[in-house]
Amino acid sequence: MKGAGPQLSIVVPLYNEVESVPLFLARVQEVAPSLGAYELIMVDDGSRDGTADAISREKGAIPLNLIRFTRNFGQTAALAAGIDRARGTTIVTIDADLENDPHDIPRLVEKLQEGFDVVSGWRQGRWKGAFLTRKIPSLVANWLISRLTGVYLHDYGCTLKAYRASALKEVKLYGDMHRFVAAYAVWHGGRIVEIPVSHTSRRFGKSKYGISRILRVLLDLVFVVFMQNYFNRPMHFFGGWGFVSICAGFLTLFLALVLKFSGGPTLIETPLPTLAALFVIIGVQFILFGVLAEILMRTYYESQQKHPYTVVDSHDSH
Repeated sequence: MKGAGPQLSIVVPLYNEVESVPLFLARVQEVAPSLGAYELIMVDDGSRDGTADAISREKGAIPLNLIRFTRNFGQTAALAAGIDRARGTTIVTIDADLENDPHDIPRLVEKLQEGFDVVSGWRQGRWKGAFLTRKIPSLVANWLISRLTGVYLHDYGCTLKAYRASALKEVKLYGDMHRFVAAYAVWHGGRIVEIPVSHTSRRFGKSKYGISRILRVLLDLVFVVFMQNYFNRPMHFFGGWGFVSICAGFLTLFLALVLKFSGGPTLIETPLPTLAALFVIIGVQFILFGVLAEILMRTYYESQQKHPYTVVDSHDSH
């Protein structure tokens, strides 16, 4: 596995999974013969239960890289660190809590070879006995994310995914954006497919997911959709709302004048002129925000020497 380097990089974020580590690594070793040249990148996200020590004890038996964080930065940061370190042309992400089965990895990689850039896992049979508390919120969240991103998946929350490394080249992860990586890849021209994968209930520790996370996901979704639709043209967003607000101001003023000349309250006796002025001021501010955002966007592209497009291939006849 030295020399040419691994073709497959398996990125595993962990947080307080000391009990799961030995069994997870054993399952990876079971499936290793069908993986070819691979590397395992395990990112300890500030665990306090000895997870890193449990991983270190197994390092001799498996091609394993361990990254340790100084504190808990979150799953997105852990995945980003692993992806940045990955050397393979194919990258698989998977949790170590044993809810995902490493035996599904070859199926995802094989599907990737059919010309897809992302193969996303769709966990089967995961909602036994949790219909109201987890299934309904998950169904609503997945439907909403699919509608707003335009990338339709049944299970955005499944960590088990396979990517072509090239599909992740333009993706930078922040906050809790890891669940939107597939959408980012598709927005940059990638092809995606979803396949069923096995799912088992957590055997050790406590689940790190809950209803409280839904609000954070929705807030991240708003940001992601804005970045996709308006990052290259922020004036369209801010200017559009500014125009609406200014129009509302003039309509409000027109209503105040109609009331005055039809025998109703005078301009002094009604709050409508004040409301009209407020609408206009807010509209002007929106437009100014749009101008500022356009300047910042252009500065970003020019200073980073980035381009607002992605090239798949280029041929020169000369």
